[in-house]
Amino acid sequence: MQRVRSWLSVLVLLLLPLSGWASELSALEELPPPSDSPAIPWAYLARVEATAWTLLPRAGSGVEEGFAQVEPTFILDGGPEFGVNVGAPVRFRMWGGGEGAGLVRREDWDTLSDWGQVIRGLKFGSDNAPLGVWFGALESYSLLSAHLVRRYSNRMNPDYHPAGGFLTGTLGPLYTEAFVSDVLGARLMGAEFSLDVEHLLFGKPENRGCYTLALSAVHDWGRAGGRAPSVTLAHLDATAIAVVRPGFEALVIAGWGGRPGEGGAWGAVLGVGVDTVTPTLDMTLRLEVRRQHGGFRQGFFGPDYELARFRAAGPDGVPLAESPFPSGYSLYGEAVVGWDAVHYGGLSKHLKLTLGAEAFTWGRFDVDGRVAVQLFERSLEVALKGLGVGMGQPGARYLGGAEVRWRFLNGKLYAMGTAGTLLFPTAEGSLRPGAFASVGLGVDSAR
Repeated sequence: MQRVRSWLSVLVLLLLPLSGWASELSALEELPPPSDSPAIPWAYLARVEATAWTLLPRAGSGVEEGFAQVEPTFILDGGPEFGVNVGAPVRFRMWGGGEGAGLVRREDWDTLSDWGQVIRGLKFGSDNAPLGVWFGALESYSLLSAHLVRRYSNRMNPDYHPAGGFLTGTLGPLYTEAFVSDVLGARLMGAEFSLDVEHLLFGKPENRGCYTLALSAVHDWGRAGGRAPSVTLAHLDATAIAVVRPGFEALVIAGWGGRPGEGGAWGAVLGVGVDTVTPTLDMTLRLEVRRQHGGFRQGFFGPDYELARFRAAGPDGVPLAESPFPSGYSLYGEAVVGWDAVHYGGLSKHLKLTLGAEAFTWGRFDVDGRVAVQLFERSLEVALKGLGVGMGQPGARYLGGAEVRWRFLNGKLYAMGTAGTLLFPTAEGSLRPGAFASVGLGVDSAR
């Protein structure tokens, strides 16, 4: 559990995040969550990007709109205990939008939650401290054991830009993580309490968290980012970790969960995993066998949730909280790989791959992933992202995005292009398909 935060910090410079399908496709220097990485001197980075950003209709729905987008960013890095990352894209309309359309795109700033996008990252403390806090966009976020919240993004809805946050704390054998998806609105919130059994019975161990019991609960109020049905889930997990050698761990996990107040809605899981860390490789692998019954499923709050809460993938056309989910079994696999080859003979190749896939016995298949690579002394950056939900069944959902960035003039100036597909929730509860494309220039200065 503790390695998760360290893992995120070590890989932040390798990751070209596609954080949000429409506008957050940049910023290698995104501020990492609290971590236990070594202290570094205070530093800052200032950046401005100017792009032409276009919304395009798909399937004959919607109208074309064009914007001039200006995106300032300022990052102050005070090491593992403190950091600030602020900035947001502002889109000035050039064409489209119909009668009454304003100069600035209204949907980007029309709710209190949208103002949360100004805070891209704000951290206090680390995993080595009794308390750590982090605020910003949640992208591929998982809540500890991840059987309720797994690979979740709070920016999947292109008209909803909240700042989320999570808190970590340690008190003796108890480790806790609590999170909210929207610090300015009543939305998704939850917590997991993990008890270190070895610490409780035999005193503080050399390696924390090897034998744990954990209880998690998550509730969606459904009141921000558009109204949707509320839902509550809970899960109990037991984990055993064996440190095979320094930098290499193997684990076994078993769990059971359900929907409080919903009789017969339950699920069980049994899985194995491997974590390895070397000077050039960080890798996490998971493989789980799952049982779903009565409408419950593991990973309920997943990468597609901010769209599924309005309309779940499939033929039913209802919100996920009300959608019937067939009882059965599934096989889930996940891989997160970060590779830094700069240590090999001076080569400069940096790769981050993250992939999750689940196959169900009744014919459904879900997959989401992203890959980002840096080449030629980090001057060329390419990132791809894709999502497929409900594949093999009627009403399957697909989304994709890509970004290319080329740095020149010693890296201070760069050209960039992005494109991808979108789904816009409507007042009627449907999802309107669209696409976006952007091209422009950026400049930054760091010290």
